[in-house]
Amino acid sequence: MTLTQPPHPGIFDEPPVAADTLSHLGPLRGLAGRWQAAKGVDTSPKADGPETKPYVEHASFEVIDGQTNGPQLFYGLRYHMHINTPDEKITFHDQIGYWLWEPATGLLLQSVTIPRGQALLAQGHAGADDRSFTVEAVRGATTNGIASNPFLDQNFRTDRNRCAITLHDDDSWSYRLDTTLMVEGKAFDHYDTNRLRRVGPPQPNPLAAG
Repeated sequence: MTLTQPPHPGIFDEPPVAADTLSHLGPLRGLAGRWQAAKGVDTSPKADGPETKPYVEHASFEVIDGQTNGPQLFYGLRYHMHINTPDEKITFHDQIGYWLWEPATGLLLQSVTIPRGQALLAQGHAGADDRSFTVEAVRGATTNGIASNPFLDQNFRTDRNRCAITLHDDDSWSYRLDTTLMVEGKAFDHYDTNRLRRVGPPQPNPLAAG
């Protein structure tokens, strides 16, 4: 009779979680709070060629309690980004998700969900004091992949998504988002760029707020 060995007990061990997430966010600390900007630029594919549009953006990053997967410990932010064009009231882009940082390894994750039937998990690494960082998701990857609804996957397939963020000394931050699409068999670089300025301070996570 063969006995199956139980999993190593270490994967079930949970570390202590700090009450004050804001002090343990590392490179993400500078994103906490509320932000807005009116000079975003979007370049996307259209039937008659690339189209560039300006956009107005509002973003909020809420501090969450620390999260564990056994011994793995994340501190992070729950975020919402909402975009309109100056001449249209209808939502141009809406995005929700989480930014997570693992202090023990420097692992950085961004989850993205948009109401077009698409989600992704982008991955990178950053040190606690880094003022710029990058995360990337790739179609077909199992740890930093991209999932799209059948129509998007067939007609506007996303092969790669790369987000680069820089924190500035004037209480602002900027990003460049590069998305490689396959449209009618041809690669297209869809990119967005913006610089947001603070309009609201960070609030404590639920555990710290009591």
